[in-house]
Amino acid sequence: MHEFIYIIPNMIQSMTGYGKVVVTYKEKKINVEIKSLNSKSLDLSTRISPLYREKEMEIRQMIASELIRGKVDFSLWVEKDAAQDATPVNGALVENYYRQIKDIAQRTGIPEPADWFYTLLRMPDVTAKTDVEELCDEEWDTARQAISQALAQLVAFRRQEGAALQKKFEEKINNIEALLQSIEPYEKSRVEKIRAKIIDGLKSIPEVEYDKNRMEQELIYYIEKLDISEEKQRLANHLKYFRDTMVKEEAQGKKLGFIAQEMGREINTTGSKSNHAEMQNIVVRMKDELEQIKEQVLNAL
Repeated sequence: MHEFIYIIPNMIQSMTGYGKVVVTYKEKKINVEIKSLNSKSLDLSTRISPLYREKEMEIRQMIASELIRGKVDFSLWVEKDAAQDATPVNGALVENYYRQIKDIAQRTGIPEPADWFYTLLRMPDVTAKTDVEELCDEEWDTARQAISQALAQLVAFRRQEGAALQKKFEEKINNIEALLQSIEPYEKSRVEKIRAKIIDGLKSIPEVEYDKNRMEQELIYYIEKLDISEEKQRLANHLKYFRDTMVKEEAQGKKLGFIAQEMGREINTTGSKSNHAEMQNIVVRMKDELEQIKEQVLNAL
């Protein structure tokens, strides 16, 4: 019995994406948020809670391995229970300050403070935290899983947006292909029109004599200069290459952009050679379809 392996083609990914995950570790809520937009390279900015800054390089490596390209904003912050996060008041130190101030007032005759709490709570170290929080392995594992989940969300978002992009590209490529085929009838008729127009022009000047054989050779040369067969073939090849690239390669946005540029060259040359009103109208419509591809390809990974 034979096993059949189905290979799922790669799909375009957009560079636009979003992911957010909130996890709980003891009394903390760890928030991870990642946003991305289009960029020529990976442009990563981070806002990381002080406790996790020692892991910044590892976080950057995690993001770079998944996202490849785009303007990425990464945020990691912690929300704590208010009761746990409150800075403790050092009661023993408050009592000590109270006795010292009272003793000085009695000995010197200086009036005691009208608002004892206001005075005492402003004294040095009364509300200072003495413990330094450290990141343990267990908490970091929890945070790292949250980062991985947020990245997975963002990639899923990118794929969803990429599917919409790919559908748009396929529609525009089909439109250009149909327009290219619609040129053919006009292309055949324009040769005779050009020939007739030149001969009629010469006949309208009675005093001009010309060699018909030489005239025929010049017409053939002129018409060959206006031939667009090669441009049509190259454009058809570019359209096929664009389609193939969409499904065969990852991170193909730049390559699709280059192919679109080459398509533009062939369309422009076709327009300059057309010398026919209907053909030029078709070329304008092809340019419009191509411009929409060029705008959207900037968002492709």
